[in-house]
Order: sequence, then structure tokens, then C-alpha cells
Amino acid sequence: MTPPNQTVFVAWHAEQPMPRWAAVARLDCLYSELGDRRFRFSYTEGARTIKGFRPLDGMEDLHQVYESTSLFPVFKNRLLPASRPEFRQFLEWNGFDPDDPPEPLLLLGRSEGIRKTDAIEVFPKPVPDSHGCFVNFFFVHGIRFQPTATERISHLHPGDSLTVRQEPENPIDPHAIALETNGSMLGYTPRYLARDIERLLSQCPAETVRVVVQQVNLDAPLQQRLLCRMNACWPAGFQPCDTVDYQPISSLVPR
Repeated sequence: MTPPNQTVFVAWHAEQPMPRWAAVARLDCLYSELGDRRFRFSYTEGARTIKGFRPLDGMEDLHQVYESTSLFPVFKNRLLPASRPEFRQFLEWNGFDPDDPPEPLLLLGRSEGIRKTDAIEVFPKPVPDSHGCFVNFFFVHGIRFQPTATERISHLHPGDSLTVRQEPENPIDPHAIALETNGSMLGYTPRYLARDIERLLSQCPAETVRVVVQQVNLDAPLQQRLLCRMNACWPAGFQPCDTVDYQPISSLVPR
């Protein structure tokens, strides 16, 4: 059976002089009917509109579509090598079975491909599950800014429900989606999910939108401390990641 095609987006962010964020590229893993795999990288409109963005090394032309039979080095370097002794733990933190490693794009999207040396973040394009519903796994962001979050997280267990709260008056991001437990702030959903979650909250029956704890990684860095799963309906006509920033610059890439 041929695996399904996979897509992750690449976001660029900066905190100075003002916080700003945009999707700047997409990376597709495409399979032929024979099961052959190729990777396709292309820039999106966000790369042309957000100030300060610089193209990735080796892929400087915003209008070019890049293809390869192996994962591009700039992304491969964002994955922990399987030869490293901590690789099994890395897979476990991200919710995968170390004895059955996932496809590279699945791991890249789940781990977000974050490095301390740059401002790039990688995330998966949501797709309906086998039941036609929205399911997304993500790590809670902003834990380090919440005074009691670390202690609260240490008492959470898989399956615990978290409260989802919109923050339209947030001075930094009016689309921010906060996550709480028993009235205590834990952090936020990733920024790349926020606008889609807004739409799901307004279009889905309230009882179908849930964020639960998938696992707690007490020995992991804060950015991988709390892995959550979000479930919701998939409204008719819903298209995630459909704002202008996500649209490909090249006409050779399907919109």
C-alpha cells in the first residue's frame, strides 16, 4: 500500500523589534504509484511579505521549486540522527514507538524542527482522520512564561482534559489560544494552529472540540514537556492553512 502524501509548512518568526510570524515555505513528501518517494520544497507568499526573512541555505530562489529523492539537508539536520544514543528517547518524547520510527516528515512536523540557532519552525498541514474529523498533536508553547505551569504539568496524566480559552484582547496576538487546567494557565497552542482553532470553535458543536493530554515528558526540555491531542469536527468546506501566507509563489505547486 502506497503511503499518503504528506505536507509540512515552514514558519519564520522574529521577536525584535516587534513579534512577527509567517508561513514562508512548504515541504511535500510525494509518493508514486510504485511507492517511490520524492521531496518537493517551495516558498509561499509569506516569504515575500514578512520583513527580515532570508531564504534557506541552498534554496535562495523564491520562485524555484526544488525536488530531491532524499530529505533536503536543511531539514535533515533538524532531526536527531538515529545513531545518537538519545534517539529512542527523542522518539518517545514525540509520542512515537522507538521500534517503529515514523516517516521523516511526520517526525519533523511533530518535533517542530526547532533549533536554537535560527528562527525556523516546522509544522504539519492538518488532514482529516479516517473518520473525517480533525485530529492534531502538538506541544504546548510558552510554558516558561507561566509561573506555576511546570508544577501543574507534573500532576497531569494522559487523557486529562484541558480548558481551551480564546484571548482576543491579547496585546501580542489577538488570535492566541490559551490552555488551562483547573483555572491555572499552562501555556498556548502553537501559533500556527490558532486561526484554524478559532474557526473550529465557531463552527463545531462545543462537545466535539477537545484538547487532552497525550503524554507528559518530565525529563524533556520545556518545549517538549507537554504533548497534547486536539479533536474536533471537520466542518463542511473547512480548509486549514488557507490564508495568503500559505499560498505557493510558484504556479507549479498546487494550491
